[in-house]
Amino acid sequence: MTMLKPYYIGAHVSASGGVENAPLNAEKIGANAFAFFTKNQRRWDAKPLTEKSIGLFKERCTSRGFCRDQILPHDSYLINLGHPETDALEKSRLAFIDEIRRCQQLGLKYLNFHPGSHLRVLSESECLQRIAESINLAHTETDDVIAVIETTAGQGSNLGYNFSQIAQIIDGVTDKQRVGVCIDTCHIFAAGYPLITPEDCETTFNEFSEKVGFSYLCAMHLNDSKAALGARVDRHHSLGHGEMGLEVFKFIMQDDRFRGVPLVLETIDETVWPEEIQLLRGFSQPVSSS
Repeated sequence: MTMLKPYYIGAHVSASGGVENAPLNAEKIGANAFAFFTKNQRRWDAKPLTEKSIGLFKERCTSRGFCRDQILPHDSYLINLGHPETDALEKSRLAFIDEIRRCQQLGLKYLNFHPGSHLRVLSESECLQRIAESINLAHTETDDVIAVIETTAGQGSNLGYNFSQIAQIIDGVTDKQRVGVCIDTCHIFAAGYPLITPEDCETTFNEFSEKVGFSYLCAMHLNDSKAALGARVDRHHSLGHGEMGLEVFKFIMQDDRFRGVPLVLETIDETVWPEEIQLLRGFSQPVSSS
């Protein structure tokens, strides 16, 4: 009999004061998964991680039961791996490589990132190819860490807002073992994928399975949406308080395809994260027939 993997549920927690504080902050909200930034996400430069911080991070993860499969670091918002300008592209690529190396230092498995934007200069296909080339370059300069492409809402000139674009990036990556996907529920809903009813969810995730494949699913961001279906606007909301409702989260927590990867809240009110985590755990429990 095959043992099912557990559901790993958490949130994007603060690493203020040092990356070693992220697992402590995750523990406080009752999480068994977490996401965090290894550096200031709105600055290019960052001090190197110290041996003390690296050691404490690893020690605290181990003592609190967090393994590599349960942790989803996120790269800087400034990075654009599809940038049309040579100098800016080089700057983004170097920053991305640095982010991967920081993950390597911390013994982590994944690096989540927004794929990139064409800035209305390149064609979509040219930009997607450039993103794949950026991933390939980063792979040649680093080891082990999986580059996890996050689905986007398609706001502005951002790419990665449909499954075909994600598949095109993956197709251009040489080492398929080191590329994966993070589905953000708010983002794909805003991009036009329906998620309101169980039938919607079945249709949407079947399309993901056909066009990308669940073998590439490395993580999820679980967020409701302030924006309407197909609005192409990235506005997160607390679970059940937005346009999507709760059915999609029930669907995810009762579908074994979503087990064993970090399921991370980025909802807008962090004070209710403990309740949202428990809500999701409750959805995963079989309903009593008594």
